[in-house]
Amino acid sequence: MAFISQRGGGVLLTSYALCSRTGKGVYTVNAKNTQQQCLVVHEEHIVDTGDLGDIQQRWKSEHDNTELPVRFIDSGSIVIPGMSDSHCHILEYGASKLIDLESGKSVQETVGYVAEYILANPDIRNNMSKVIEGWGFDHTAWASGVLPVAADLDAHPITRGRPIILQGKDGHTIWVSPSILRANGPYPSEVDGGVVIRDATGNPTGVFMDSAMDLIARPVLSAEDLEKRFAVTVKEALSKGVVSLHDAGFKPVSLDFFKRKSAINGLPLRIYGMTYFDEDGAYWGDKSRPLIGTGNNRLTARSVKIFADGALRSGGAALYEPYSDNPSTSGLMRITPELLNEVVPKFLRDGWQVNIHAIGDRANGIVLDAFEVAAKKFKLDVASKRPRIEHVQIVTKNDMKRLAKLGVIASVQPSHATDDMWYAEGRLGPERVKNLYAFRNIMNSGARIT
Repeated sequence: MAFISQRGGGVLLTSYALCSRTGKGVYTVNAKNTQQQCLVVHEEHIVDTGDLGDIQQRWKSEHDNTELPVRFIDSGSIVIPGMSDSHCHILEYGASKLIDLESGKSVQETVGYVAEYILANPDIRNNMSKVIEGWGFDHTAWASGVLPVAADLDAHPITRGRPIILQGKDGHTIWVSPSILRANGPYPSEVDGGVVIRDATGNPTGVFMDSAMDLIARPVLSAEDLEKRFAVTVKEALSKGVVSLHDAGFKPVSLDFFKRKSAINGLPLRIYGMTYFDEDGAYWGDKSRPLIGTGNNRLTARSVKIFADGALRSGGAALYEPYSDNPSTSGLMRITPELLNEVVPKFLRDGWQVNIHAIGDRANGIVLDAFEVAAKKFKLDVASKRPRIEHVQIVTKNDMKRLAKLGVIASVQPSHATDDMWYAEGRLGPERVKNLYAFRNIMNSGARIT
């Protein structure tokens, strides 16, 4: 855990030693992975480690023979450096905690949580026109296992008639109420890189996947909305000893928010941001400059986030072969190989780390092709740019080797394995599922994971 200051005798200590009574227990994670008895905190920095006697002697010699206050950790406890989460969504995570959608085990229970949220917030309860947003519903955890429809949100007397937009747990699906569905229509028959889910008669059901989510207009979040979401995430992260977060997709509103927080030194943890690339927009890598260590070294945004495909949960991950439980589709690519081959070398050339979301084996192969184009055609030292593939969930053995050869970092999320294990084999079949979350095989290939 990271310790910045500690109260002792009612006084806020800005300098103190934190020690283990056993002589070890403070993990330095240095080159030799040594353990020490103590660490020394001075103001906002860890300035020394070592045995209690040695650090006291050094402290006294540098501070007019003043005794350094000492605090001991509990027996059996250890001290580790603050942890870093290499892939999260800061403001979205905060939103997911405002309405506990993920706990819903049926469509009715999930709608019930939305109703409880409305009743608990008078400003929403008394305003039928206020758009309600939530994050985290998981239809794969419901007994039915099927996607919801807009009418489900009008089936409850509290939610009926209200504008509601709910994001799926994987971030690749939204579910909207009938009023939102009507307000944003009509809808195109096809969407590049996305799907408008339709019923047997061809009418939109109220669920939109991947690029089709952009068809639904979202309300502009207020400063209060953003602060509330940020505070929820920060509190949760710091309580678990997580002091650095990689945000996997800064859109303009979130990037501006973190810039404002950085400017007033208002970031209580470090944030490494990936700026979102709109595949339908213009290339911006040569116009924007990376941010590095602003706001007392708390904010860096020097990478770009590109989406290659969708997600396994919603059936949007791009596969080489059709889904075992839905042979009519092999998933979808959100960006063309041609555009990837064009923009990836440009971003690398212009000084950006390139981080690409890829779930399915086909998507991972296409992304690795783009990095190969950058290396061979444009003669770029790809490995030195530390490119990443976010998720790398399903990958062929040959592409595991290409990860290592190109120096592409596999940014994996082990928690997805336990999320997906209930339906993954049904989606992929007994053989293909062996290449899902194959972290050990990726490491054995010589590739790095984070």
